[in-house]
Parts: sequence; structure tokens; C-alpha cells
Amino acid sequence: MAFAEIKEFFRPASSHEVVELLTKYGGQALILGGGTFLHGLAARGLLPPVEALIDLQKAGLAYVRSEDGALAIGAMTTFAELEESGVVNSAPALGAVRDALQYPPPQIRNMATVGGCLASATPLFDLPVALLALEASVSALGPQGSRQIELSRFFRDYFEHALEKEEFLTEIRVAANRPRSASAFLKLETNANDLALLNLGARITLDDRGLCQDARIVVGGGVGKVPARAVTSENVLKGQRPTEDLLEQSAQAVSADVHPISDHRASARYRTAIAKVFVKRACGQALARLGVELG
Repeated sequence: MAFAEIKEFFRPASSHEVVELLTKYGGQALILGGGTFLHGLAARGLLPPVEALIDLQKAGLAYVRSEDGALAIGAMTTFAELEESGVVNSAPALGAVRDALQYPPPQIRNMATVGGCLASATPLFDLPVALLALEASVSALGPQGSRQIELSRFFRDYFEHALEKEEFLTEIRVAANRPRSASAFLKLETNANDLALLNLGARITLDDRGLCQDARIVVGGGVGKVPARAVTSENVLKGQRPTEDLLEQSAQAVSADVHPISDHRASARYRTAIAKVFVKRACGQALARLGVELG
């Protein structure tokens, strides 16, 4: 996309104005969040020609608040604003979010938005994998009103998501007060501004006896068109008391669900080996946040 092709620039004052503009321009409009990834996509020829650029800075979508035990994150909330949230910094269940926000450099954290990161539908990004491990959902607004979409159903392909052309993402919601639950996130990168060679988010929930009641493990970065859920690894953990041996079994099982690619950055074999290491390490970090000492 050549930026010179843009004929109109809008900065609407409400979400409903955004929908009106999307309805007017249809597929010829582009939503602008923080803008940190826009130039990179355009330079690679991955954006179609558009007539209108719609900047969401004034649409009232930058907030982080607790609502009925859930964390509601406005789509225009920056990484830095989310990182500074008291809820994110205090809840073990949100540990994966805290971890993921540590990887981008300050320039990105100060500009990139949570909604823009998800709407880019890039499987190499960090925060989407962390939020998938937490079973987050998103809100989409369009001419027919608002609807909720589970994040696990949101991503469809490289740079493709479940939004209709006249819809846009307004909010992200994730359970923040899940009892006896903690999460962690890890990333393999070559430098501080690198996309993930491989990344992984893990959440573990324990029951009153200290057994694993539920688990969610998601792997991204070079594993396919969308992040992959490691169901086999999860099932190894469920109903069991966490131990070093159990985490190792879960780690070895990840190869049943994750089938990485080989490219110029890393081989499939190497990515698979790192996935095994990350399963054990991330689950261990999550359990440590619950005060669990592994035997």
C-alpha cells in the first residue's frame, strides 16, 4: 500500500462514528491503532489499497478496569498503560500478560495498542499467545451492534481474523480473579525487537487439594498460521499433583500437538525442542506464583 493513495483521514470521537465510517467506506477503510506495525506491513505489500484511514485515538477506547471479576481492556490501551495497571501487577492469573509485556522495547510499549496487536492477526506476536492461554475474549462492534468472540476463534490465518469488514475490535476481556490460578509466558528471540522464533503461554488452575483442576498451554511463533493449543500436554497435567516428573511428561507431550515450520530463522526440530523446554519452565513459573514447591 502506498500511503499517498489515502484520500481521507478521520479521528472519530466515538465508537459509533467509527462504525459509520466503516459502513461508508467498506473495505476501503483502514483502522489505525498505535501504528507500530502499519509501515512494516505496507513495505511488504501486505496491505490492500485504501481510501480512508481511521485513527481511534479519540474514540474513548483506552482503559483498564475490573468488571465482575474480569479485566476489561479497551482496544486503544497501550502496552505501557496495561503494564502499569494495578490489577495486572497483582493477580497471579495474569502473570502471562505481565511476562509478555516485558519483551517489547519501550518505544513499542509506549505506542502499540492491545487491540491493534490482536487485530493484526500475526501469529508471531507475544500478547495474543498470553491472552489465548488465559481464554480471553474480544468485543466487536458493527452495524448490527456488539458481539463477543472467543479469542480462540478470532484468529483464522496469517493476518486474517473473524471481524467482518464493517466491524472493529473495541475491548478485550479476561478473567482476573480465577481462584488458585496462575500463568506465565516465555519467548525465544534474537534481540529485543525481534518477532518470536517461538513463544508459549501457560495457565494452571489448582483445586483445594492441590491437584491440577485445569490447564491451558498455547504455543506461537513459527508453529503455523495461528498459535497452537497443546491439548495433549494439558491433559497430562489435569487431575494430577504437580511434580517435576509430571511437568517433564507434559513437556515431552507437546510434540503431539505442535508442528513447527523450518525457515531461515530456526528449524522445526529446534523449535520443537524449545517448546518442550518452555512447557516445563512456564508451568513451573506459574506454579511458583501459587507458592507451589515441586517435589
